[in-house]
Formats: sequence, structure tokens, C-alpha cells
Amino acid sequence: MTSMIDFSKLYSAAVPAVPSPKWAPFPPYYFVGGNNDPEEIPVEGLIKAAESVLRREGSKLAIYNLGLGTQGYPPLRQFVADKSARHRGIVAPIDDILITTGSGQGLDMISAMLINPGDTILTEEFCYQGAMNRFRKLGAKLEGMKLDEDGIVIEALAAQLADLKSRGITPKFIYTIPTIQNPTASILPLDRRHALIKLAREYNVAIFEDECYADLIWDGIEAPPALYALDPGCVIHIGSFSKCLAPALRLGYLIAPWELMSRLIPLKGDSGTGALDQMVVAEYFSQNFDTHMNHLNGILHDKLKTMVEAVEREFGTAAECWAPKGGIFLWIKLPDSIDVRKLLKPAADAGIVFNEGPAWAVSPDNSSSHLRLCFAMPSKQTIRDGVAAFAQVCYEQTGIPVRSANVQR
Repeated sequence: MTSMIDFSKLYSAAVPAVPSPKWAPFPPYYFVGGNNDPEEIPVEGLIKAAESVLRREGSKLAIYNLGLGTQGYPPLRQFVADKSARHRGIVAPIDDILITTGSGQGLDMISAMLINPGDTILTEEFCYQGAMNRFRKLGAKLEGMKLDEDGIVIEALAAQLADLKSRGITPKFIYTIPTIQNPTASILPLDRRHALIKLAREYNVAIFEDECYADLIWDGIEAPPALYALDPGCVIHIGSFSKCLAPALRLGYLIAPWELMSRLIPLKGDSGTGALDQMVVAEYFSQNFDTHMNHLNGILHDKLKTMVEAVEREFGTAAECWAPKGGIFLWIKLPDSIDVRKLLKPAADAGIVFNEGPAWAVSPDNSSSHLRLCFAMPSKQTIRDGVAAFAQVCYEQTGIPVRSANVQR
């Protein structure tokens, strides 16, 4: 048998320097990722929807994109249009809607269309890691926008934009998650939304609006209209079905005026997003969306309360929790003396994984004591046990939280 070619000498610059490890099962306390509650997948409803739509239109699966064009299954695009109008105030024809393979594909397409090496992009100071990684991979320079409990601090952004202009820098776009921000789960108030758009217009900066979590809002909390609804002339909008239904379906959507959409479509770069997934989701959600979301949000809110209670019990005043208004994450600040990156390995050794703050921030300088915990997938008892185990690891490594103020374990 001939020896194998040394492919390592052939790798392109695009190959990651650190190869991926083999997949391993989830540890006992898995508080990372955007997974949802396995018990809340509407299996019977999806079975019924699949049977109905397959009997009616299953023969179309013989043709790429069902023979209906590259923008996606029209009934799903119509559902997105209806949902976006009812819940986000967006008025968009289905020609302005593109179904993507998860919102990540939308991120890739918009980034490829807009970013050149050296461009400056404004993102929230605490921000979705996947977006920041994509922007940096294309050579962008990131500037963090200051946040408070209600999202972007407009006065600070105005000063930041003025400073950039004085240095001859015009940001390529503002990337924001205004409705259930990731990781802080804040909602940008209406007055700040108008002010943000005014600044974007004044400085000729586009806005890239990511609303992947906008369907996950607690009962009694209202979200203002999407930025796209307020000014579609300066905003590109993406959303997802991953959080409101199931991440493994890999369905998202992109909304943009046709002038931009026509330039985005050639960047999709595949033979179409999974058609059967689109058909089933359109069939199910066209009849069950509001009922499903009301139920799911109640379950998630209950789990959040369990996690907050566990953090308060185990950490006392040593942990400051941002107050989520929806979503699936809890953003926590520990004392400044703690660098959560040093807790990653001992926590993993104890069967606990969490997201360290610096991976979700533009700069590690203001986030080394922060961490993100996902409460959607684990059971309430697993949440209680996992937070207690994490507090024990933190104490063993840092002496915090002081155990005399907590239950001994």
C-alpha cells in the first residue's frame, strides 16, 4: 500500500490552526449553546404537519427548491411576512424575504456583501460570539458600543461616532441585537431605537439587526417595533426558527429591500435550504405559532426563575445577574478579582461547561469576570444541582463565594 500524501503541506490559510476534537456527549451540567428544552418540541404537531404537507406537496421534493425559486418555500416566506407584521411591525412582501439555513447563513451572506478587510464595525460591547468571529475572519475591526440594562447607551454611541469621524473613520455598519440581546437579554426602548436610527442616518452607517430571540419574551413585557419596521431604508434584518422551535431544523430568514435582496441571493452559495423542513414548519406554525410560543415562553420563564434563585442561593451577593426580559441566557458578573477563564478547566473536570465572558465581548478587559449560562435545555433540578456544583468549583479556586454565607456541600 502506498503512503498517504502529506495533506498538511497542502492546507490553505483558511484551515483552522487548531483542529476540531472528536464529538463527545454532553457533560452532566451543560450550560452552553443555544439549545432548547427537549420536552417542549411539539413532536405530535410536527408529525401531523409533515403528513399533511407531504400528502399535498411531497412530489415537489423531486425538484431543487421545489421548483419554486431560490428564496425559499413561499408559504414559509408568507408566514414570516405575517408574523413579522403582527409581532414586529414589519411590512414586507415575500419578495423581500429569503429563507436561510439558520440565521448563521444570513450572517455570512450579509458579511460577505458588506465587509472589506480593514472595515470598522460597531457591535454591542457584549455581543454574540458567532457574529464577532465572522466579522473578524473577514478582516473587520470591531468597536464596542456601551450597554446598560436597556441596551445601547445612545449618548455614548453619539460620542463614539463623533470621535470616529474626527479620525476619518466611517463604520461599515452597526450590528445590534435590540430585542432580547445576546447575552444580556435586554430590550432596546422605542426612544433609543429612534435615536439609533437618527444617528445611523446622520453618520451614513447601515444597521444590521439580528432578532433571533425576539419571539422569546416573557408574558407582560412588550417589545417595540423592530428597527426595520421603523426605517427599512437603513436596516437589514435577520431572524430564526432555531429558538422558537428547534435549532436542529436549521431555518432562519433575512428581510431586506429588493435592491439589496437581489445582491444577496447570489451569495447564498448552496442548492437551497432543506425544503422538507421549510414545508413542515410553514404547515405547523401557520396554525399553531401563538399557542406554541405562549406555552414555550412560560416554560422558559419558569426555568429562568429557577436559575436566578439557584445563583442567589449559592453565590449570594458575589454574583450580579442582569435581568433577562426573555430568551434562554442569564448573563452574570462575579467579583472583579475572578477571571472566569481560569474556572473553565476545573469546572469541566466537575462536569460543568459554561460560556466565559471574554468570548462574548469585544474586549476581554471589561468582561473577564462575566459568564453566560443557558437555562433552556437542562431540567430545573439539573439547573439547581449544576449551579451548586459551579459555586463549589468557584469557591475551591478563588475562595468566592464565602461558604459561611452559603449551604455547605
